[in-house]
Amino acid sequence: MSDDLGEVIVEAIRNGTYLKVTAVHVATGTEATAVGPVHEPKAVERLAIAKLKRVLTAQ
Repeated sequence: MSDDLGEVIVEAIRNGTYLKVTAVHVATGTEATAVGPVHEPKAVERLAIAKLKRVLTAQ
């Protein structure tokens, strides 16, 4: 997904008008989740990846 992170798996699950996106860093198994409107899937995905980057740098 993102070059500086390495391999990232992204999963999106719709729940009514909301979308839950989980980004998983393959090398460490660390994951981050973001929830947002279903009509903005790329924005929710970017948020989940940004949260994952923040979590990984805090470790």
